[in-house]
Amino acid sequence: MSDAALPRPALNVGRLAPLYAAQALATGATTVSTVLASLIMSGLHFETLVGLPSTLISTSAALSAGAFGALMIRRGRRTGLSAAFTLGALGAAVGFVGARWAMLPVFLLGACLMGAAQGGYQQARYAAAESVPDDRRGTALGALMLMSVLGSFLITGASRPIETLGAALGSTPEVAGWLVGGVLLGAAALLIRLWRPVTATPAARPAQTAAPAKLTVRAAFAIPGVRSTALALAAAQGLMVTLMSLTPLRAHHMGMDHGAVAALISGHILGMFGFGWLTGPLIDRLGLRFGYVSGALLLAAAALSAPLSGAAWLAVSMFLLGLGWNLAFVAGSKSLTRFPAAQGVTDGLGYVAAGVGTALGGVIIARAGFPVLAGACAVLALLPLISAWRVRAA
Repeated sequence: MSDAALPRPALNVGRLAPLYAAQALATGATTVSTVLASLIMSGLHFETLVGLPSTLISTSAALSAGAFGALMIRRGRRTGLSAAFTLGALGAAVGFVGARWAMLPVFLLGACLMGAAQGGYQQARYAAAESVPDDRRGTALGALMLMSVLGSFLITGASRPIETLGAALGSTPEVAGWLVGGVLLGAAALLIRLWRPVTATPAARPAQTAAPAKLTVRAAFAIPGVRSTALALAAAQGLMVTLMSLTPLRAHHMGMDHGAVAALISGHILGMFGFGWLTGPLIDRLGLRFGYVSGALLLAAAALSAPLSGAAWLAVSMFLLGLGWNLAFVAGSKSLTRFPAAQGVTDGLGYVAAGVGTALGGVIIARAGFPVLAGACAVLALLPLISAWRVRAA
């Protein structure tokens, strides 16, 4: 059967609902746990190592993304996503134990497991995009992001109960968040079993049966279009994770309490996911260049506004950071749906960029200050412009 003879599935939201809901729970788990890991490190009196958990999370995700991508091609998206959510639940529980009883190696092990899980369940976006025709994949990705912001807002709205839970456990809200995150990821692992993929596996498509399940970086970059896509995705992911991970510490130093920091994160998540209903269709209509260019400019604006004085500028920066990432990430993800075997390794490069960014970012802040880090991020934010110049018509 030729590709032309294959049925063209519509955007069936009901069929995709378990997938979307599971991803929403995973986003809530990330919001309440790993995003605030720098505050846990500060509370454990490792101020100079505040970026280490995020670095380990990104490194673990980079190492696992290719393996999860290969698993999903061989065994199907549902099997791979279920394994990733289960691993994340285990990691969150381990991280909670380490943070609660001040066992740094155990906490960092939990961070590694959480990162490895993210390398798998962040590929849910490809599952959503593969379920619809090419000209609606941006819309499907946008809908997935919209569901993610609902999960984040749900958990952010529960900040007071989490504070109460932290007090009941004799700890802080940030520590209690890891326990809550484990529960959410466990629920996601159960929920994803209810999802029925439209296609069995990406490899089942006739045009891709000869492709290997996993590619090396060199082999992936040999595919036309992958290199420029990887540049945009890695730049957006690295800058977003670096500033997202280290800005809460800056807010803490400014005297903002847990509720205020949670509000900052909510604004950031709103930018990341809340406008997917708009950005996805716009990228479908206007092409990948629009996503790369607008994403780069907004990421640069976010970095430049981050060091300005006042909590209001910090809130503006976090929102722009999320929206700029959204545009570049949706464009890059849509482009990568054409190359399933390259998805895992390309995602891995994004996590490497994030790991390097958070590791260097913590050192830069300690030695030169946050404004220097923000300036460097503003320059690097323009890298997706190169992708826009090299991209073929979407």
